[in-house]
Amino acid sequence: LWNGSFPFYPGTKACFPFNTTQTVIVSIFLSMLATFIIILPGIRGRGRLFWFLRVVTGLFVGAVVLTIQFTRDWETGWVTANTSYKSFSRALVNADIGLHIGLMGVNVTLAGNPVNQVNETINYNEHFAWSFDADYDHSYGEGLERGLPSPILYVAEKFTTQSPCGMHRQYRISGRYASLTLWMAFCMWLISVLLFSMPILLYGGYMLLLTAALMLFSLLFFFTARNTPKCPIQFGSAALKTDYGGSFWLTLATGLLCLLLGLGVIILNSVQPEKLKLIFNLDEGKGED
Repeated sequence: LWNGSFPFYPGTKACFPFNTTQTVIVSIFLSMLATFIIILPGIRGRGRLFWFLRVVTGLFVGAVVLTIQFTRDWETGWVTANTSYKSFSRALVNADIGLHIGLMGVNVTLAGNPVNQVNETINYNEHFAWSFDADYDHSYGEGLERGLPSPILYVAEKFTTQSPCGMHRQYRISGRYASLTLWMAFCMWLISVLLFSMPILLYGGYMLLLTAALMLFSLLFFFTARNTPKCPIQFGSAALKTDYGGSFWLTLATGLLCLLLGLGVIILNSVQPEKLKLIFNLDEGKGED
């Protein structure tokens, strides 16, 4: 104790993290796209446009399926409230409090209005993970030892295993099943790319349909956790409520895109196979039987 209260340990305030995993994934796919653009002039005729569209679409789907595994905005919510800042202190601050839920854990943000209040810079972002190699309660305990602001600890406590809310179990299990389903979707996407390049177009269309189905199933797993009863997160009269975030809607849009593309390949293969061969730059007499 320091003068009868717990000390706040000095250190650099955390801003929103620079997610290196997402950056590496996006950089790799952008490098692949740049490589394909360089060789684009070597493709002759009207097939150049179809080839470029196939490359862009394929890389986009692969990048999305892989990146959303590590995003932290499947479910998000914000609230502005007057709340206590430190334990054992009556000082109130006006701040924006955000909750961002991903497949691997939660992020809690705290930004003051204005940022400089009570002689401190209020600008925090803390991540509490529940992935396979992470212990959420241990991360929460470390936050207590570091003396994080009370609003962050209050929100993070709702997701601990000891909390009567039970949200930790709901989100952890649904997040793991959704993550596993997305890894399967990524494998199906790789197989579809391989089949389209061989080219075995019909079975490539089937793999795209399977990719879409797995992506939509991952949304269903997350939907079950999102729509279970939750404990209210109250800051005085203001309540922190969450809704589906950007990763959820991006997964839905990409899954529907794969569904339409897969159906399009299968239908064209049955109705007008010559046009399908034209799209895939196949000469007469080549392709599948």
